[in-house]
Amino acid sequence: MQEFTALANRLADEAGKIAQQFYRQPFHVSIKDDDTPVTIADRAIEERMLEILAAERPDDGIYGEEYGAKDGKSGFTWVLDPIDGTKSFVIGRPTFGTLIALCKDGVPILGVIDQPILRERWVGDGQRTAFNGASVGCAPCSDLKTARIGSTTPAMFGDNPVYKKFNEDRFFWGGDCYQYGLMSMGFVDVILEANMQPYDYLALVPVIEGAGGCISDFKGQALTLESAESTVVACGDPSLFEDVKALL
Repeated sequence: MQEFTALANRLADEAGKIAQQFYRQPFHVSIKDDDTPVTIADRAIEERMLEILAAERPDDGIYGEEYGAKDGKSGFTWVLDPIDGTKSFVIGRPTFGTLIALCKDGVPILGVIDQPILRERWVGDGQRTAFNGASVGCAPCSDLKTARIGSTTPAMFGDNPVYKKFNEDRFFWGGDCYQYGLMSMGFVDVILEANMQPYDYLALVPVIEGAGGCISDFKGQALTLESAESTVVACGDPSLFEDVKALL
């Protein structure tokens, strides 16, 4: 795990260098087939990470947002989201991040959330989560009425606005991956998201679990490379989990 963690940190370092070059600079924004934006930075970052992995872990699989999947022979798969929160990146808001996950037989065992502008990094192995090298933990919150609830946008829920079942006064919007890092430090209690892909959530699993929280899809099933659901619910205090799932 130390070897994997060192490599994941190196990938994040290289990704951050590229993100810093383009941040708050003029660049063209393209729209992909799924109507989501993509920039030259997204593609350059993933290309660099793929280059490193090809040299150092050629037998591992790859699942990336921009360049798709590559089957491996080792049972390990690297899941890459070069810029999670591209809309935030485009408008110069530092709540985007690079997400790096390592899965063993489809199960995430290592996760990195890196915010290169603020120089903030969370690394979780499911047993421990560190923020810039220091251990962190989620906060206790046993009452859903007082829980601080985060999500990226109401639009991601489409025709199933489950957030309306909760106290909307407790919601904040626009967190992207950054809000999961904040949960691991005790600042967010519940996160609800939908219309997600494996590269959006697999890195988050070891970070949240390593900080003492719990994370699954809306049905309570574990998030893996084979997850059929596109939903995510995270609770910093596991005692909230059953109440949240009941509302969902």
